[in-house]
Amino acid sequence: MEGNSSDLEYGAKDMNGLSPNSYSSGLQTQLQRDLDRQHLLSDRPRAGVYENVISEGVEGIEHQERYERLLRRAQVEDLTEVSGIGCLYQSGVDRLGRPVIVFCGKWFPAQNIDLEKALLYLIKLLDPIVKGDYVISYFHTLTSTNNYPSLHWLREVYSVLPYKYKKNLKAFYIVHPTFWTKMMTWWFTTFMAPAIKAKVHSLPGVEHLYSAITKDQLEIPAYITEYDMATNGLHYFNPVPTAS
Repeated sequence: MEGNSSDLEYGAKDMNGLSPNSYSSGLQTQLQRDLDRQHLLSDRPRAGVYENVISEGVEGIEHQERYERLLRRAQVEDLTEVSGIGCLYQSGVDRLGRPVIVFCGKWFPAQNIDLEKALLYLIKLLDPIVKGDYVISYFHTLTSTNNYPSLHWLREVYSVLPYKYKKNLKAFYIVHPTFWTKMMTWWFTTFMAPAIKAKVHSLPGVEHLYSAITKDQLEIPAYITEYDMATNGLHYFNPVPTAS
């Protein structure tokens, strides 16, 4: 017993050459360094980097750096080729004061446009908006196969956009969906974008949007309202304001 006690005393006094007090002090110093490093990460001017590390893991840093490079390009490159089409723009706010982004599928020439510039324009338009809550209204009205980008490109866009885009998106409305649209939406949100699946809503007509967005806050091309009236008639839905 005396020998064992001696061994224990020796082990406590000389743990890799450290006494208990010095070992505790070293551990405290290391913990403080880790905390300081964490604070430095959170205080970096590139907002969202630390949040990405938490939500997406280490790969989030690489994604964030890639996004920032695209954002810098979006701010300096000439994107009139895309902006002049008028297929993507902000249109007022919803009943909760959140910005409404409108995307008109028919006006998006997916097969005859520089898709990289399309992505840059998307980033340029949305980056200052997605810092807070927002909603998107996609009008599938009278679209054709020429308006459909590849699933590969959609997946690439979704992976490039940082966490704040998914987190602050509160609703994604698809107006005048087809069976194809519903199937592709289900497949995409199930296997590629499950984080936004519960936020996607398919609506058969424009008037269904008025529950969430007042008519005066929704600016859409005439061909959409004309198609809606021809298909659904007038005053076919009595909107009830919602808080979704």
